[in-house]
Amino acid sequence: MTLTTCRERPRQSPLLLRTTFPRKYSIEASIRRTARQLSSPGRNKAATSPLSMVTLISQESDRELQEKQILRRCEAMVNPFDLKTALLAKHAQHVVLIHFPIGLFLAAVAFDLMALWTKRRGLADAAYYNLLAAAISTLPVLVTGLLAWQFQLEGQKLKGTLLLHLVFACASSVLIWLVWWVHFHARRRTVLLPGYRFALEFLAVGLVVLTSHLGGFLSGVNLPG
Repeated sequence: MTLTTCRERPRQSPLLLRTTFPRKYSIEASIRRTARQLSSPGRNKAATSPLSMVTLISQESDRELQEKQILRRCEAMVNPFDLKTALLAKHAQHVVLIHFPIGLFLAAVAFDLMALWTKRRGLADAAYYNLLAAAISTLPVLVTGLLAWQFQLEGQKLKGTLLLHLVFACASSVLIWLVWWVHFHARRRTVLLPGYRFALEFLAVGLVVLTSHLGGFLSGVNLPG
C-alpha cells in the first residue's frame, strides 16, 4: 500500500496577494515600479514586499523634503554687507527703524522717573529730548510699516494679528506724541509737570510692548521653533 503525502498549499500573506485589476492599474505593480526607480544597486534586495516598498518610498520622500528645506534656507541666506539687499529689502527697513522709538521712549520714561526721584534737572532734560526723538522716529516707522505690509506681506487683507498690530501701532504713536506734548507744554509755560503724565507714559509703554509682540509674529521672530 502506497502512502501519498499531500502537500499543503502554502498560505500567502495578505500583503502579497495581487489585486484583480489589470496590470497597469495594479497597486503592487505601481509600488514596485516606483521603488525600482528610486532604489540604487547597493540597496538591500531582500526588501521586496509591498510594505517595504511603501516604507522605502516614504523615506525617499522625507529625504527629498529635507533637501528642499535645506535649499530654501541656503537661498534665504544673503550677504549681510550687501547694501542693495539691505536697502531694498521687502520689509522696507521697518524691522530696523522700529527699535528707535521703542528704545528712546522707554529710556525717556526711565529718565522721567529718575528725575522725579532725584529732582535733578538734567534727567528731566534727558527725558524730554528722548521723548522728542521717539515721537519724530514714529513717522518713518509708520511709513515703512505700511510699505512692509505691501511688499513683504503682499498687501494681504487686514485682519487678525496684522490688524491688531496696525491699530496698536497707531495708538502707540499717538500716545508717544501726546506724552511729548505734555512735557513740551509744561516746559514752555515753565510749570511743574502734571502727575497724570505717568498714567499716559505707562499706558504707552504697555501698548508699545504689545505692538512689538504682535510684530514679532508677523516678522517670524516669535514663531515656535
